[in-house]
Amino acid sequence: MTEPRWIIHLPTALTSQYAAAELAAALARSLGHLDAVDFGETTLSEEDTQHLRYRVWCDHRLEAGRCGLRDGHAGSCRATEPR
Repeated sequence: MTEPRWIIHLPTALTSQYAAAELAAALARSLGHLDAVDFGETTLSEEDTQHLRYRVWCDHRLEAGRCGLRDGHAGSCRATEPR
């Protein structure tokens, strides 16, 4: 049996989805060396509608990992570190 994974919900004082995505990207850049954090699965939600989540990165599965570009990006997916 696989152990359950845990999710950390990190509330912010930010008031826009764009600003929250930028903070998520900054956290990925500064903490990306930690294997315990899967930044590719990062989602955002409004405080009062946490059941409705928005993906930060595309996360499309590729042969060499997964797409690390922002969700909704133009062009082809490519394996990169989340930005």
